Amino acid sequence: MKPAALAQRTARLIASHPFTTGVTLLILVLALITGPIRGPHRPLRGWLGAGAVQLLDGHWWSPFTAVLFTDDLLELIVVLVLTVVLVGASERLMGTWRTALAFFGTAVVGIVVGAVIQVAANDIGELWARNVHGLLVLDAFTAIGGTIMTASAFAGTLWRRRIRVITLLVAIMYLLYSGLPSDFYRLLAVLTGLALGPLLRQAKVSGGWLRSSHHEVRVLLASALTITAVGPVIGLLGSTRYGLLSPVGLLFSNEAPSATSVIQRCQAFAVTRNCFRELTLERINGLGPVLLSVLPLLLLLVAAYGLLRGRRFAVWLAVAVNGLLALLSALYYGILPIASARPSVSPRYWEVTFILALSTLVPLAMAILLVVFRRHFTVMPSAKAVRTYVLLVLGTGVGLVAVYVLVGWLQRDTGFTRPIDIGDLFADVLERFVPVSFLRREPLQYLPTTPLATIVYHNIGTVFWLVAIIGAIPPMLGRGLRRRGTTEDAHVRELLHRGGGDAISFMATWPGNSYWFDPIGGGAIAYRVEGRVALTTGGPFGALGPHDGAIQGFARFCDDNGWIPVFYSVEARYTSLFERLGWSTMTVAEETVIRPQLWATTGKKWQDVRSSINRAQRAGIRSEWTTYAALPLTSAVQLSDISEQWVAEKDLPEMGFTLGGLDELRDPEVRLMLAVDEDGRIEAVTSWLPTYRAGIVVGWTLDFMRRRPDSINGVMEFLIAEAATRMKDDGIEFMSLSAAPLAHTAAAQEGGKDTMDRLLGYLSSSLEPVYGFRSLLKFKQKFQPELHPLIMAYPDPVALPAIGIALVRAYLPGLSMRQAATFVRGRG
Repeated sequence: MKPAALAQRTARLIASHPFTTGVTLLILVLALITGPIRGPHRPLRGWLGAGAVQLLDGHWWSPFTAVLFTDDLLELIVVLVLTVVLVGASERLMGTWRTALAFFGTAVVGIVVGAVIQVAANDIGELWARNVHGLLVLDAFTAIGGTIMTASAFAGTLWRRRIRVITLLVAIMYLLYSGLPSDFYRLLAVLTGLALGPLLRQAKVSGGWLRSSHHEVRVLLASALTITAVGPVIGLLGSTRYGLLSPVGLLFSNEAPSATSVIQRCQAFAVTRNCFRELTLERINGLGPVLLSVLPLLLLLVAAYGLLRGRRFAVWLAVAVNGLLALLSALYYGILPIASARPSVSPRYWEVTFILALSTLVPLAMAILLVVFRRHFTVMPSAKAVRTYVLLVLGTGVGLVAVYVLVGWLQRDTGFTRPIDIGDLFADVLERFVPVSFLRREPLQYLPTTPLATIVYHNIGTVFWLVAIIGAIPPMLGRGLRRRGTTEDAHVRELLHRGGGDAISFMATWPGNSYWFDPIGGGAIAYRVEGRVALTTGGPFGALGPHDGAIQGFARFCDDNGWIPVFYSVEARYTSLFERLGWSTMTVAEETVIRPQLWATTGKKWQDVRSSINRAQRAGIRSEWTTYAALPLTSAVQLSDISEQWVAEKDLPEMGFTLGGLDELRDPEVRLMLAVDEDGRIEAVTSWLPTYRAGIVVGWTLDFMRRRPDSINGVMEFLIAEAATRMKDDGIEFMSLSAAPLAHTAAAQEGGKDTMDRLLGYLSSSLEPVYGFRSLLKFKQKFQPELHPLIMAYPDPVALPAIGIALVRAYLPGLSMRQAATFVRGRG
């Protein structure tokens, strides 16, 4: 970009963000005047900072001035960046005066309410309030957090949810692991912004939890797990630690007392701050114990990566680690009873113990969330991968226990601060695997003194957690039951490139499908098993017809496995074959097909389509034919936003089976047709699945369709028309607008309907208010398509109830009991 153009763009940004510009410059100028390196000096600091004491002394202005100053140069840099990015984004979303009100209003409420609570707690002798009573607060993050939380009410569905979840989690983690008054005020400011946003917007904003796609749930839970895993770093790096979970912050201190002096000074239940600190420092004397406290957090980060990839293995790994941390907290901080009896202790001891015990809640809540939302993680691990990992972890643990006991026994007289026996070793060995922050506050009975004893004492836990981390990586990256191995996946794609299938054959590459390969004809059939029903995804592919042998071979294969074979959404040309087999058939959908080489929009019937094209062109909207991999990050985020808004509007979850979602767009062979305005904003998107013959694309099938709620009318018609024009130029034979599930024009008369017709009719009617399949079929008829019936064939009418349930499970795999009730009420 040329300097002149850059200057003009900068000037426009400044003019459109006056408050952001003004407050950024104000913070910078005030820092330069009062000292950017170490912040304002005393006594000026006492006049500018906020806190309980300052408000009691009548410094009414302090909540305003406290958010305009910083403590040091690094904080100043971070504050300036976040002000430009987050406050700037807030001003763009909700305007200048609302941003100014949110910036100072949330901060004032957070500081004043926080100080009042702090004073009240101090008066009754609460431990945290007494410790932090005289601390000053200079914290611009309080205002920034409140501002972005207020602005979340003005954001789209996707970013509103992400802003709220991440901002709240960060604020809570800072309070738990740092515990300064500023962390408390910041959390209150964030909560104030959560309430203020809908009031300022003066429009209805959903107060409940909006529905999320699998992809978005994975992003949110992975973010939450990452924040809770990184939270202890706040305690590690903080210079002052008052948070409930701050004991782990002792890890990076480099002054470790001698083992003998600690043992002598710290007697049973003589719990003092210095004694607790010295016991912890002695336990972490060396690199191994420091790693032991960090590696479980790294294992959680590995699990978070697996969550992003939809791995069920990552769910249970994170549940196991968080459950272990919660259990250790409960055991070592006094929630659960332990074997040894406790003598009577002072009330202060029990207050400390109760506060520390609250650390159980964070990992426990995270574990519960993962269990509740586990259905969104559909990539199942293979039994072999799970078995291998469990055996590796257990074998490593048992082996390291044996090494510890053996070395300890060999050095029982000389290797420790006192002679030990086998009972001492077994009583202590499990603590060698426990992160330092969870080790009990009772005094140590012995410590190592020789090099060999020290190496084993401090490092067996580190080795164990390293093995657990390294062993968890292959299940996160390798294949799962919902992701085929590279050989099988490559073979399926090779067969698809040969041809011989139908318009939806490419859906065979989607997660959830298994394959039967025809040993005689060389083709394949994709299917999924729901209960005892094997539903095919279309018909055979990979070999030229006739496919009679493949269909009969698959039926025998299902019978051998005790499954009921059901051919779903196959072409009507197979009807005669199924009649010869004695099977029942019924029409379940109609595929709408356009011939691009005959494409034209002339004539009265095409008036609506022509009007949509002209309307889009007048609005400056252009079409773009591309792939997901070729999109810049900003465009990919826009697609996620559009998809999440669509999902959030539904009372039922995102459907699957023959309906693709955001994840299916990422396939490199899938093409996207985007509607993009003059500013680069994506208004709508469609995706197209290829159909091959001898390695050449001969057709495209419409799958994914999404538009922004506020996009112009007719934008989808514009996209389909542009796709047809593109395919005409490329010489494509057919363009399928796909089939709307359970919607067709060839409906049987009421008297001629069998049980399955009525069941699918009920299913279609129930889903219509939510998903609008019949409306979708009517929309596609605007393009004057050929209508090709698609049928379902099944061998045994007695199995109709099981088949109906299998279809519901296939299309709505994440249907809960509450959603099922919504589904049943859908007809009303």
